[in-house]
Amino acid sequence: MTQAAGKERQGSQGSEAVQGAPQGGSQQAGVKQSDVKQADGRRRYVVMGAGAVGCYFGGMLARAGVPVTLVGRATHVDAIRANGLHLQTTSFDEQVAIDASTDALAVATADVVLFCVKSTDSEATARQLLPLLKPGAVVLSLQNGVENAEIVRNVLTHTVIPTVVYVATEMAGPGHLLHHGRGELVIGESEASAAIVADFAAAGVPVQVDANVMGALWAKLIVNCAYNAMSAIAQKPYGELVKVAGIPELMSAVVDECLAVARADGIMVPGDPYEAVRRIAGSMAGQYSSTAQDVARGKPNEIDYLNGYVVRHGRAHGIATPINQTLLSLVKLVEKTEQA
Repeated sequence: MTQAAGKERQGSQGSEAVQGAPQGGSQQAGVKQSDVKQADGRRRYVVMGAGAVGCYFGGMLARAGVPVTLVGRATHVDAIRANGLHLQTTSFDEQVAIDASTDALAVATADVVLFCVKSTDSEATARQLLPLLKPGAVVLSLQNGVENAEIVRNVLTHTVIPTVVYVATEMAGPGHLLHHGRGELVIGESEASAAIVADFAAAGVPVQVDANVMGALWAKLIVNCAYNAMSAIAQKPYGELVKVAGIPELMSAVVDECLAVARADGIMVPGDPYEAVRRIAGSMAGQYSSTAQDVARGKPNEIDYLNGYVVRHGRAHGIATPINQTLLSLVKLVEKTEQA
C-alpha cells in the first residue's frame, strides 16, 4: 500500500492484479440472515475483522452473489450499510451491496469464517467466537505470520485452515476498499477446501490448495521479516530501502537466519526466498509495510509474530538470530517513541 495522509491502511503484500472478475448479484445491505444455508445450498461467509484484506475478499464473494457479512469497526460498518462497500480495484470500481455488522454474533450464521484480525488479537477473538460458531463451521486464518491457525485451533473445536494471502489493499476511507494488485490465496488441505476453492473461483479469486501450506506461510514470513521492520524503522517504502548501501546485504542476512530456523522447525520453504525478497523491492517499490503503517499511527503492530517469531524459535533451537533480534528491538524502540 502506498502511504497517504488521512487514510486508514491495512493490507498484505502483493503485486499482480486479478483481472476479469465476474459481474454478479450481491447480498443487499441489512438483509436478515438465517442460521442455515440458503435454499440453493450456497455457503454463508462471515468476515471477522473486516479491514482491507477482509473487505477485499468478502467484497469479491458478495459481488458474485455469495452471502457475506462483514464484521468490523463502526465507521466502516455505518458507511457500508448506507451505501454498500466501495470496491475500487485495478479492474473495476463499484458499490457492492453487502451485509455489515459491528457485532460478533453475526458469526453464528457462518458456514465459513474469514478470520482477519491482527495476530495480537487471535486468541481473544477465537475465545469470543467459540460459543457462537455453529457445528461444522470452518475458519480460514487470513493473517500475517505462521502461528495464527495453530493459536486459533487451540481454542476452537472447529476446522481451522491456514491461509496465505497475496494482495495489496488499503482502506481509503470509511467503507472504501482500494485494491493495488494481486488477490489470490493459498489454503491448507481439509474436507472443506475444494468447496471453498469453488466459491472463490466463481468470484474471480484464484485459490490454491497446498499440502505444504506451512512452507508457503514461511516463504511469506521471510519476506515480511526482511521488509516490515526496516520499513517501520525508516518510515520508507520498499523501493527506497534497497537503494541504501548495505540494506540488500542486511536483508540477505535476515533470510539466512529465517531459513536456519525454518529448517530446525522441519519446514521446507518453497522457491528461492532470496530472489523473492529482491523481487518485492521492484514490484512493490512504493509500498510501506503494515508494521510501518501501524507504527506511524501509534497502533499495536505484529512484529512479535514476524521477526519476533523467528527470534523465539531460534532461541528454542539454539540458533542465533542477531539480525532479527536487532530489527525486533528497534521496532520496539520506535513504537515506544511514537506512542509516547
